[in-house]
Amino acid sequence: MVELKVRKIGNSLGVVLPKEVLARLNKADGAALYLTEAPNGGYHLVPHDPLFKAKLDAAEDVMQRYHNTLHVLAK
Repeated sequence: MVELKVRKIGNSLGVVLPKEVLARLNKADGAALYLTEAPNGGYHLVPHDPLFKAKLDAAEDVMQRYHNTLHVLAK
């Protein structure tokens, strides 16, 4: 467990992540992180967009259903 402190950053509040945490998340300055709600009422900080798989699945479905149309449009 890593303890984070809320700090004033300009006119906002934020937390600073230690370099060890950023290394484990494989993220650098300016990279996006996602804060998701956990079932127990807490939060999880994750390095990937949790909705990306659903978006990718939807795109693959469209590509399969409209394969012929997309093939013609690609010409």
